Amino acid sequence: MTMESAAVAGNSFPQLRRGSFALRPSEEVAFKMVSFVGLSASSSCRTCGINSFEDKKLSKPTSEMRRVADHRDHRDISKRLHKDLSSFPRPLTISEFSINSKDDTKVRIAFKGLPGSYSEDAALKAYPKCQTVPCNEFEDTFKAVELWLADKAVLPIESSSGGSIHRNYDLLLRHRLHIVGEVQLDVNFCLLALPGIRADHLMRVLSHPQALASSDTFLSKLGVAQENADDTAGAAQYIASKRLRDVGVIASARAATIYGLNVVAESIQDDLYNVTRFLVLARDPIIPRVDKPFKTSIVFTLDEGPGVLFKALAVFSLREINLTKIESRPQRNRPLRVVDDSNTGKAKYFDYLFYIDFEASMVEPRAQNALEHLQVLNALLLC
Repeated sequence: MTMESAAVAGNSFPQLRRGSFALRPSEEVAFKMVSFVGLSASSSCRTCGINSFEDKKLSKPTSEMRRVADHRDHRDISKRLHKDLSSFPRPLTISEFSINSKDDTKVRIAFKGLPGSYSEDAALKAYPKCQTVPCNEFEDTFKAVELWLADKAVLPIESSSGGSIHRNYDLLLRHRLHIVGEVQLDVNFCLLALPGIRADHLMRVLSHPQALASSDTFLSKLGVAQENADDTAGAAQYIASKRLRDVGVIASARAATIYGLNVVAESIQDDLYNVTRFLVLARDPIIPRVDKPFKTSIVFTLDEGPGVLFKALAVFSLREINLTKIESRPQRNRPLRVVDDSNTGKAKYFDYLFYIDFEASMVEPRAQNALEHLQVLNALLLC
């Protein structure tokens, strides 16, 4: 079963920003779209919704993507943002904002890495006919959308093998984009090499640190040196352009097609079922409807005290709202909190942000009441 797009009517709360996304039974959903909600102490409101997409096979790389593969023609988006905006794709026009959701041929999706990366795979899974916009850094994908150089961005947020990507949680709060969808991508790590090269010819293997760590058992048996690269597709492009015959790379089978490499071995990851969850970000939210189950995400911080986190979580349990994820991150602008201590006078503790996902829509009174109750507990809701 696949999910249809969903949206929710947002009853306004002062001092809140929020968002929701629709859910279907997880055992029947191969991949779902979700939304993220950031709650803010400001007086404005921002509602986030979701799209969901059918689980289709990735489209084959186009000739345009192959042309982009030449590293000499590739420019770091972080440099272009401030130096040479003319080298970017043409900025969107007002008429392009009315793109039909069923026609994704005009949708531009920013992602980190070169063509053939797993982030681009996620973009193509969500929008099979989209135009992908390679970016040098995760933050550059945000900037590409903010500057209208792309309609949306895909951002990896956690994986089954490596856990949460904390840097990207921080970027969600730093930028003003809305989370309008989620893609769960099955990641199949492949060992690639130049044509005619066998595994026993290899002395080194390049890839992203997470790909190397996830394939450690295979690489240890192969007896090769491991070298880090910033991007799996970038590593594939490098060995192809340099014609390195004793060097392999861990990347996708699609990257092998783009850069003219052979797949020496497939599914080399230690855990066969290896899934990465990506968020889809946009300038504008999707407004949820009331006719589907929804999932909502919030970010908040709490005052110090015994049992305060337990009390905060209890506001959901009391209303039979299921929590699906809890993540904590130290506050970067105020990492330490000084509190009174009866024995020594003062003590310092980390001050945390808490990210919570729960299964309810913001149009439901129980969700509205839960957040009001959370504020009664002096929780500061953030965007």
